[in-house]
This record gives sequence, structure tokens and C-alpha cells, in this order.
Amino acid sequence: MDSIRVVVCGDEGVGKSSLIASLIKEKFVPNIQHVIPELVIPRDFSNSSHSPNFTILIDTTPSDIFSFQYEVRKADVIWLVYSDHYTYERISLYWIPTFRSMGVNLPIVLCDNMIDLDKTVESDTILNEEFIPLLREFKEIEACIRCSAKENYNVNQAFYLCQRSVTHPIAPLYDYKDSSLKPLAVDALKRVFYLCDRDQDGYLNDNELLQLQEKGFHKTMDINELSLIKSTLDTSLFGSAGEKGITEQGFLALNKLYVETGRHETIWGILRAFHYTDSLSIEDNVLYPKMDVWPNSSVELSPKGYQFLVDLFLLFDKDNDGGLNEEELTKMFYPTPGIPPSWKESGFPRSVVCNEQGDVTLQGWLSQWVMTTFLDCRTVLEYLGYFGYGDSLDGSSRKDEPTTSALRITRQRKMRKHNGKSYRSTVADRTVFNCFILGARGCGKTSLLESFLSRQYSPTYSPTIQPVIAVNNVELKGGKQCYLIMQELGELESAILENKTKLETCDVLCLAYDSSDPESFQYLIDLRSKYPELDEVPVVYVALKADLDRQQQRADQQPEPYTRSLNLPPPLHISSSWISSLSELLSQLVEAAATPKLATPGLDPEKDTESLINPFTIGCTAVGCMMLVSTWYLKGWRR
Repeated sequence: MDSIRVVVCGDEGVGKSSLIASLIKEKFVPNIQHVIPELVIPRDFSNSSHSPNFTILIDTTPSDIFSFQYEVRKADVIWLVYSDHYTYERISLYWIPTFRSMGVNLPIVLCDNMIDLDKTVESDTILNEEFIPLLREFKEIEACIRCSAKENYNVNQAFYLCQRSVTHPIAPLYDYKDSSLKPLAVDALKRVFYLCDRDQDGYLNDNELLQLQEKGFHKTMDINELSLIKSTLDTSLFGSAGEKGITEQGFLALNKLYVETGRHETIWGILRAFHYTDSLSIEDNVLYPKMDVWPNSSVELSPKGYQFLVDLFLLFDKDNDGGLNEEELTKMFYPTPGIPPSWKESGFPRSVVCNEQGDVTLQGWLSQWVMTTFLDCRTVLEYLGYFGYGDSLDGSSRKDEPTTSALRITRQRKMRKHNGKSYRSTVADRTVFNCFILGARGCGKTSLLESFLSRQYSPTYSPTIQPVIAVNNVELKGGKQCYLIMQELGELESAILENKTKLETCDVLCLAYDSSDPESFQYLIDLRSKYPELDEVPVVYVALKADLDRQQQRADQQPEPYTRSLNLPPPLHISSSWISSLSELLSQLVEAAATPKLATPGLDPEKDTESLINPFTIGCTAVGCMMLVSTWYLKGWRR
């Protein structure tokens, strides 16, 4: 903040101008002018590292209504002065209602001036009989202080309180009526506790407290300070610090104590280190950073993103069974708005590989994030912000990095032509591909998805209404690995295929039919006629239920001659019970997506110069290495 505008208000004769003169001259100045002109006070004057570059101090008089209202509306804080019982009563009867009627919502520092005239009144009496009632009644009043311009008593402190009410406001933190931290402050501090509890044991141990001190205030804490914090909690009524460290309740109690003793700069130091704004929301550049994705490019996790998610999985797999159960997932998503809505829409965890107990495995966990990154990278960036990516306290390479470093943008996919036919260029650096499964109702699309996730075949048929999605890693020949997203579109099939933007996100089509149903293949012929745009998307034809008796198709053309006319391989016959055939299909889908020229309908395949031995291979190898490292890390961590 470069500057703060402080407007001094109050009834005539309460000593506003005297306070300003005493502040500037550091002594009482008799016979001053009625209204002091606007003053600009540099930072050096206030001798505070928290103050702005300069503070503008404006004197007012109630008789000049136009000037008074103009200055109040431009102000950042109001320094409201009274000096006796009459002007005290006017605070609640006139001044606060006046500010509210003007529509301003500014912090107010209340100043009892001229205390040199009646030194017999105890400070505790003023606090209990004058300040506390006003603090509880009016949320605008940020702080109260007793001053004397004549004796230059507490004038600098009052000015500092005006600055602090803007730079470190107490209003978002504390409710004087209830004498408690406000809900948003509690939520923010709980999230800070969560992020600082690096081992997730429910306590902030000495090392975690020292790391928090370093992050929040860029200085270390000696053993005496640490002991003082613990003893303060132990002797208070609000919390305690045991041998394991400070609990969440104790952490909240400690910060409540800071507010009540006037040390709310400490709380703001912590909150701002974790990117909280004055309204206690997380900064937009943390949750919603700018990330420009080029047209026809995709977004994938970077190695740092993969490592962060692996670490997160290991941290919350408390029972070390290799899976995240519902309780562990709930605790993991505690500092966020909850599991992303898109995950719920996709049926998570049914969308990924789970263990026999239905818990999400590390493979499934990474797959879900890979899919979300590809389809909705903004959600990934938002949740990485909530999870504290870049807020590392342990000096790791991620410290203070933007969440965008967890992602990477692939190269643009371009359109090329061969003999007048358009096709997509080879994907050079992608390791994640999106596949739409299309086919007649009942042909086995859902069973294919279940097999893709290594689930048991179910003979029960249930028509797909809403889109169904699944994601898993695919191992190619030579051990190369990538990820494949498979989507069954349900009753939204027509709407999605008619949407050019949606269709462009599809890397390959899996056109499926039931080889045991003679009416099944005609659906694919009609589909291609209805949507000619599909011819620009690589395609793989597949005959499902190959373990049943094959039937002659009652179609305009039989499958093999039809695919041959499109310069495509014949349909691949697979069954949910034939694991090897499924692996072959997945490999073909990835190869078609990576090298579109090999699988674009109607394209002359001769003189193919684009092979899989290209940067795509290198990218897949990188993903494979990442998964091997994750597996090794997981096994080593278990030991």
C-alpha cells in the first residue's frame, strides 16, 4: 500500500487540530489555526516497517459540510475525537449514524482527547464505561485510545493505530460483541494450521512452529520465545501445549490472545504469508493465476506437479494400505471447498482404479488429476492453491513457486493436408489423450470402460443416461506409458458431437459395435453420415463381445470392407474377458491419437513419414519414469 488517507473528525473544540500539530511538532502548539491544511507524512516519520510509503492527514470542521463529506468519502480511516461527556454521547447519537448515512464503511479509531483536564478518572473506568460499550455496539470502531495533545501523550500511538487499522485491520479477525474470533478468521487459521502440520499428526511440533515463524516473519525464534508461547497457552484458559506440540484448538487460542492483547499484526503476518487478503479470502493470483493455453494445445502435469500429488497421497494414506479411503480423502480436502464438483459429476472414485475395498490407489489418484488437468486445468490450479503448493515450509524446490509450475502446456496441434484431405499433425509432446466411445445402445461401451479400470464384468444391463468417464495409464510397447481418458457420452452424444469445441478436445474416436448383434454396425455408418466432421478425427473401429457368436451385420456394408474403404485397419475384436485384446485396443487408441495420419478416415496412408519414434515417445518415457519413481518412492516410504 503506497498511501493512507486519515481524516480527523469530531465536534468543534475537541482538539482535532491540536492533536495534528502535536503529532507533527512533537509538542503542544498553542494558538494554532482553526483547520490545519492537508499534511503528507512520510514513512520515516512513523518509524514503523508496517506503515505505507506516506500518510495523508486531513483536518475537518463539521461546519463545512461539503468539504467534510468529500474528504470522508475519499478516506481510508477516520480518526474520531471527543473530549467530554457531551461529545462522547455524540459519537453514538450523531457521528456513527452520519458516517453510515453517507454509505461509507471505514475503520474508526476513537480518541478520548484532553485527558490532562481530568487525571482523577482511572483508565480502567474509561475502558469499561466508555470504550467497551462502543466497541460492542459499532463494528466500525477498530480501536480506542486516550490522548492529550497538550502533554503530547499517546498522540503518536493514536496515529499508529490509524495506520494499523488499514494495514492490519482487526475487524475481519475479531468480534467484540462475542469476544471471539470471527468464522472467516477461524477458517483461515485452521487452514494455516493444516498446511504447517507437515506430518499431519494434529500437532505443531517445535520444528513446525520454527518453520512457521521463518515463513511468516523471516526470522528465527529462539528456545526462550518458543517456551514462552507454550507457557502462555498452558496458563491460559483457552488451550494448552503438550509434549507433542500445539493442537489446532491451542493454535486458535494463541491467535485469539494476540488479538485481545493488541498484537494482531502477528496474526496478519501469518495470514499474509499464506496469501490471505484483508477480507480473508486467498489471493486471486494464488487460486486463479493467469495461464494462457494456446488453441489446439493441451495441459498436462509437470514433474513437479506429479511429485506434489504423490507426496500428498503418501501423507494422507495413514493406514499404509496403498489406498485413500473416504475418511482419508475427507481429511485431505479439509482446507478446500471439498472434492471438486467435476469429480462428483464424473462419479469419482468410480472413474479411476481402486483397490478391492473401493479405496483410490496411487495409480487412480494420479489418473484423476491427469484427467482434470486435461479437461479443466483451472480447477487444478485452484486446488493446488488450496493445498498449499508453493507454501512449503521445509525449503523444498517448490517454495514460493506459482501453482502454474505444476503444469505444462503441450505444443499446438496443427492441421495438414494430403491429396486434398485434411488431417491432424503428429502430436509431438503429449502423454495424455482423450477418447470418445461411440456406438449403438447395448453394444458394450460401459463394460469396456469397466474393463479399462480392471473391474469385474457385470451381466446386468443399465442404459447410460449421463456421460460416463474413466481414466487410466496405458503401457505401450517397449514400456512407454501415457494416460488415456475414455468417455461414453450417453444421451448428450448429439449435443457434444455437434459442438465443434468439444469435438476438438477429442484425440481419437473408438467406434464400437456388438459383433453378436446383426443390427449394431449400421449405427456407426449412420453416425458418420450424420456428422461428417468426425472424418477429421482419428478413429479405431472395435467389435465388442467377441467371445459370443459373430453375426452377419444387416448393414449397408460389412465392417471389414467398410473400414478397408476408409483406408483403416479392420475392426479389432475384443472381449471384456480377453485381457490381451483389451491391451491391444488401448495401444491402438493411443497410437491413433499420437499419430493421426495413421488413423484418419479416407486418408491415403502411403509414404508415412511420421512414426512413433518421435518426441511423443520421449514424453511417454518421461511419464513412465515418473511412475516408476513414484512406485519406488511409495515402497521405500512404506519401509
